[in-house]
Amino acid sequence: MKHTVLTLGLTAVLATNAAAQWLGEPAWNDPQAGTGFTIYGDYSRPNSNAGGGTAFGGRVTLGAGTFTLTGGVSSWKADGVSDRITTFGGTAAFRLIGGSLIPVAVNLQLGGGHSLDIQSTTTALPVQTTLLAAVGLSVPLPTPGVTVAPYVSPGIRYHHYSSVAAGAADHETNFGWVIGGNLGFGPIGIHLAYDSEKFDDGTRHGVFGVGASLGLRP
Repeated sequence: MKHTVLTLGLTAVLATNAAAQWLGEPAWNDPQAGTGFTIYGDYSRPNSNAGGGTAFGGRVTLGAGTFTLTGGVSSWKADGVSDRITTFGGTAAFRLIGGSLIPVAVNLQLGGGHSLDIQSTTTALPVQTTLLAAVGLSVPLPTPGVTVAPYVSPGIRYHHYSSVAAGAADHETNFGWVIGGNLGFGPIGIHLAYDSEKFDDGTRHGVFGVGASLGLRP
């Protein structure tokens, strides 16, 4: 009986953990994104409210003028869980304002992600599907020789959970925001972000992420 209660409790906790469409990672954004292919490697650390542990992932972005498509995968090892949680996801972004002659960039970002159904040795992990709609605002700094573009990206996140404990909600919609920055040294880039989202249970989930990128632009 005690084991059953513990399992259901842990399942309920995991059902509402991690922010953004890639579980364990921030909702990455780049309002200044240009043309060509960019390959990203990501590393993130959620806070204890978001499940803790560490996550890493990879993304590939194709930019065509004002429109950008991104696909990627994350692998998250939460605290207290023996197995990693894998999430596949993607985003589509459209730059509304910005370009070579306008220093301020504003984009609209839509995305989604879906975690794989795995049976952990500690408990059954619920499948989670997340949808995201956000606006990004970036103002590049006048730094010669390097591109520095801090940004803020507030938005709405919808989470749907399957196989949740009895009496637990199977979905919720929250407001979240991201503060980050993208640095460029020619084709080499560095990105970092902090993601914050308040959930229905009153807790605020935070995720800090950092990574590097390689751009293959015409």
